[in-house]
Amino acid sequence: MDSDFSERSWQSPDGLELYFRDYAGDKLPVLCLHGLTRNSRDFEGLAPFVAEKGHRVIVPDMRGRGQSAYADDSATYAVPTYIADVMALLEQEGIDRFVSIGTSMGGLMTMLIAQLAPQRLAGALINDIGPVVDPRGIDKIKTYLGKGGSFPTWMHAARSLEEVHGASHPGFDTNDWIAMAKRSMTLCNNGRIAFDYDMKIADPFNEVDDNAVPPDLWPGFEALAGKPLVLVRGEVSEILSAETLAEMQKRAPDADTVVVPHAGHAPTLDEPEVRSAVEALLASVK
Repeated sequence: MDSDFSERSWQSPDGLELYFRDYAGDKLPVLCLHGLTRNSRDFEGLAPFVAEKGHRVIVPDMRGRGQSAYADDSATYAVPTYIADVMALLEQEGIDRFVSIGTSMGGLMTMLIAQLAPQRLAGALINDIGPVVDPRGIDKIKTYLGKGGSFPTWMHAARSLEEVHGASHPGFDTNDWIAMAKRSMTLCNNGRIAFDYDMKIADPFNEVDDNAVPPDLWPGFEALAGKPLVLVRGEVSEILSAETLAEMQKRAPDADTVVVPHAGHAPTLDEPEVRSAVEALLASVK
């Protein structure tokens, strides 16, 4: 499978140099949006698969992740800012309509973009996130987000990930954990291996008042309901509850739903059943 991509950049509205992978294609562009602590490497399996179907695939590193610049003001590590950054990218590339594939935070971004500009979305895949986020998942994220740490070898890094996330991926073997480490961490100048994101992304997350009323994301989800839509949930997810998924299915009865067995937060999107759903999604968008 051809995995060639161009490494390109764009500028955020507040002047940051941000990075994206660009897989060439003539068909409708597909935008892949990663999760909170992740980066464009999360889609190094899926993006070539989509590009092989003839679609252009755009995979950005959000600010503070991967090869994108870190922000001076940690308050800008927030979904509305990320959406503004993505809109600047779409404007630079002259993209009016696209398919969005969003994992976790990327799925929240997709729903909000649908609410702001529904005409721009031709279809979407929402991976292991919904308009209601399970508090258990929030509590789990707080146990590791922004805690730093570094490792002498990829094996040590992989074992650390397994200790934290083993329950979410009970079927992973050592090679899977090493692959996850290489997607989410980087080799630093000092020879150590560390997480590939600015630890300050935790600041806004930790400052949220537990008693604050969360924004209503159902209108954004409902803006997607009439479009080609795939809902993915990990069977044992602590972020997207079975109850929220059931409500999503009720409000978007035509959506294709995939529950990945023996997986938590979040499915990798490299699972065969997810790939089949992605193929069907791409075939149905116009």
